[in-house]
Amino acid sequence: MRSLNARVTLGAAVVLAVFVALSAFALERAFRDSARSARQERLLAQVYLLMAAAEVDPQGKLILANGPSEPRLDQPGSGLYASIVDGAGDVLWRSRSTLSVDAPKAPSLPAGQQRFEQIDSGAGFFQESFGVTWATASGSYPFTFSVAEDLKPFRDQLAVYRRSLWSWLGILAVLVLAAQWATLRWGLKPLRRVADELTGLEKGERDRLAGDYPTEIKRLTDNLNTLLTHERARQTRYRDALADLAHSMKTPLALMRSVIAEAGSEAKSAQTLNEQVDRMDRIVGYHLQRAAASGRSKLLAPQPLRPAVERICAALGKVHADKWVEAELDVDPALAFRGDEGDLTEVLGNVLDNAFKWARCRVRVHAQLAQDRIHLHVEDDGPGISPEAAAHVLERGTRTDQSVPGHGIGLAVTRDIVEAYEGRVEISRGALGGARITLTLPGLLQPDR
Repeated sequence: MRSLNARVTLGAAVVLAVFVALSAFALERAFRDSARSARQERLLAQVYLLMAAAEVDPQGKLILANGPSEPRLDQPGSGLYASIVDGAGDVLWRSRSTLSVDAPKAPSLPAGQQRFEQIDSGAGFFQESFGVTWATASGSYPFTFSVAEDLKPFRDQLAVYRRSLWSWLGILAVLVLAAQWATLRWGLKPLRRVADELTGLEKGERDRLAGDYPTEIKRLTDNLNTLLTHERARQTRYRDALADLAHSMKTPLALMRSVIAEAGSEAKSAQTLNEQVDRMDRIVGYHLQRAAASGRSKLLAPQPLRPAVERICAALGKVHADKWVEAELDVDPALAFRGDEGDLTEVLGNVLDNAFKWARCRVRVHAQLAQDRIHLHVEDDGPGISPEAAAHVLERGTRTDQSVPGHGIGLAVTRDIVEAYEGRVEISRGALGGARITLTLPGLLQPDR
């Protein structure tokens, strides 16, 4: 999961779910114990009332003169049941409520012993029992008084509480998640602002990060701004140094050519020297242009493609005015190259210059965007390039026809620049009958400004 917000939200949701489940379990357990204790106390009170209503005659016979004080004990199937047993476990008395009900029998307990238990057999009951010894003039008689209650009211009460508990805990969890989401949105807002400004850098809408950021990420943004400044300065120094090197090398080479031209008597030596000078010139030009390629970087401002194509075609049209080459452009004005302007000019210049050189009268340029990659097709109606020659024409210093002016490094430089942007160059036969050179480069569609 790549989203930091999604990670934190998911982690918080898992922790909250575990917390809610544990809280629900603890609260339900506490409520169950409390409700159970309340029923125990209530049943014990009923046992005491039953004991208060009982009497024993001189012969040891148990008598309930006034009957039980709880009306439910006189109602059959009321849910509250009572019984009394002697020391041998024989039932001496049952309440009328036990009629047609399989109520639990009182256990025989020693004097002074109290027992509260949950009986799950049948309908289920809570039962409170108390053992006593009744002393009379004729002797002592052991009895056990017992009161039982159906479990259904307790279970119903627990189910109602459980539904209410989960409903409120669910609402609380949703509110907590919403509050946490809002807090995360607010807390991560500076990071989203950094991402937006980086997007602006990629689109060329700004040249630095200018937001007022919190202390935790201010060092990051300051370092990024410093890196951008140093990178631009380095590129400027690098290109200036390359230009100075080119100027320094071109001047001695030109002087050597002039000296060779004056030494006409030694034609063979002059020809050999001239070939070597041309070779040095091609090597210098190739390596200077190759080193000047910036390579792919998302921090570079995107360059509109169509204006660059139109500008180069107009210039080449003047250079090859004698051929009256017609250039057909099918390039979306919103299409932009994500890279350095100098690299774009170099690539388009080399490919279009090659097309204008070999074209009879037509050159076609078509560009389309697919999955953030520009597919640029340059076709001409010239003789074309055979599949055998296509594999070698991208090599440095290779020309298909020595009669055509050039050093044979244009397409090689183009290949190196395109590969620096993780792209590729393909040569095939086009619909116009000549060569078609396809360039794949990083790109995007810029919105209307």
